[in-house]
Amino acid sequence: MPQEQSPNAGVQLYNVLLILVDLLMLWAKSTYNIVMGVVHMFSPPEAEDVSKDVVLITGAGHGMGKCLALQYAALRSTVVCVDINEATNSGTVAEIKRQGGTAFGYVLDVTNRQQINDVAKKIKEQVGVVTILVNNAGIMPTHPLLQQTEAEIRETFEINVMAHFWLLQAFLPDMIQKNRGHIVALSSAAGLVGLKNLVPYCGTKFAVRGIMEALSEEIRADPRKPNIKFTTIMPYMVDTGLCKRPHARFPDAMKLVKPEDAAAAIIDAQRRGVVEATIPKYLLYLNSFMRNFPIKNGQMLGDFLDAGVNSDL
Repeated sequence: MPQEQSPNAGVQLYNVLLILVDLLMLWAKSTYNIVMGVVHMFSPPEAEDVSKDVVLITGAGHGMGKCLALQYAALRSTVVCVDINEATNSGTVAEIKRQGGTAFGYVLDVTNRQQINDVAKKIKEQVGVVTILVNNAGIMPTHPLLQQTEAEIRETFEINVMAHFWLLQAFLPDMIQKNRGHIVALSSAAGLVGLKNLVPYCGTKFAVRGIMEALSEEIRADPRKPNIKFTTIMPYMVDTGLCKRPHARFPDAMKLVKPEDAAAAIIDAQRRGVVEATIPKYLLYLNSFMRNFPIKNGQMLGDFLDAGVNSDL
């Protein structure tokens, strides 16, 4: 048997040098990213102009979706309002038009994939290519898992998770072709930590974070290098009616977020290209910090703050 020849010493040295150069570049780029991250904490990037964007908002008929629609319209965006409730959705469109904005309304059940595709085709023909997609629609049953029905759990996942897939598949291809797009997804503080009475809801909001992170990586690996951005928002409890029985040990310090304030924070994060944001901002840093410690420490902090929702049954 002929003996295998060992690699040439020069080749081995060359390979070692390549690895060293790669490590040096990794260190330099990582250091740069850390420095820029700190800089942007105190001096955020300039907010982008959205006056030439077509913004589609799901659940635009009420609550945070309506606030988002009104505020994007105030920034001179062309707003596409979609909601399963035709009356409230039309009300949002009418209010935008009264204020001098441009808006279009479409009735849409976000759990119906075929309906999404049909409406997407109409929007492209009648309005243009959607360049900002805000996946806002969601529901939140609030009672213990063993008291949640199969129908409730399935509906929660259909609206809060599956709809994201159908909407992304409907609108992302045109964004890629246009080489311009921004996906905004509403997760939740319940997508950062598990909470009682919200087991299915937490599952959906953790899922949204995973979908956005994985899709971002998939687009980053696309050889076409499409100019598509992603922003995942994780609000604390917003006063839209979803939180029927909220509680907190320190109610003055942990007030429900006003939908108008939440919408403003979401739009600001989108315009500045923030990848992940909580409302209020400190929750993201607090969660990241606590994840460095034993799980029981986080549980103890949660017990101390005692913030969440009681069962609605």
